[in-house]
Amino acid sequence: MLISEIFYSLQGEGTLTGVPSVFVRASGCNLRCNWCDTPYASWNPEGTAMTVAQILAKIGEFPARHVVLTGGEPMIAKDIRVLAAEIRKLGHHITIETAATVLPEGIECDLASLSPKLLNSAPDARLGVTWRKKHEALRWQPAVARAWIDRGEYQFKFVVTQPGDVDELEGMLASLKREIPRDRVLLMPEGVTLEAIRARAGWLGELCKQRGYRYAHRLQIELYGNKRGT
Repeated sequence: MLISEIFYSLQGEGTLTGVPSVFVRASGCNLRCNWCDTPYASWNPEGTAMTVAQILAKIGEFPARHVVLTGGEPMIAKDIRVLAAEIRKLGHHITIETAATVLPEGIECDLASLSPKLLNSAPDARLGVTWRKKHEALRWQPAVARAWIDRGEYQFKFVVTQPGDVDELEGMLASLKREIPRDRVLLMPEGVTLEAIRARAGWLGELCKQRGYRYAHRLQIELYGNKRGT
């Protein structure tokens, strides 16, 4: 597997915010979000080829019970299901952070952190037409999202740039034809600096209050800034 980084930190996003966790960041992604905060695992994938055994050994260097499989898009990583099965044997809690474009197909997972991409993710002219069309065609896969929420514990985490994004995501959720508790839907302001996050926090927080969603802070930006290994 091509692994961008493995590190020990605090979970910065979602319902497990603040929980000490080992992050295994697979390199490679099938989307190209314009505001991607990990381009080294998506737009320009880089990393080290590691075996499942090597990854498990690295995880074992840290005292955390929680392991987060992230990316890029971890679900396209070679042997991701083998890796998850081996992590399960070690007794870890597994979170998978995915854009929900790839079916779970029995993967071991305690919390599916689903981040479908909104229109605001569309890549700009840095990419050719082929990639822009691919991104738009793939970014929202209702059947795949339904498969994830039907398999077990989940949360939705949406990156929001403007108030209209909330109407868009509500339409997406409605199309799933599932009863989705609003406290499982987290709205996160787009931004890789505290200034950018705070510029959107006020109105987004009010929207969360009005509509019953959870506001999602980005603890890693608060504690460490936008840097790798955090």
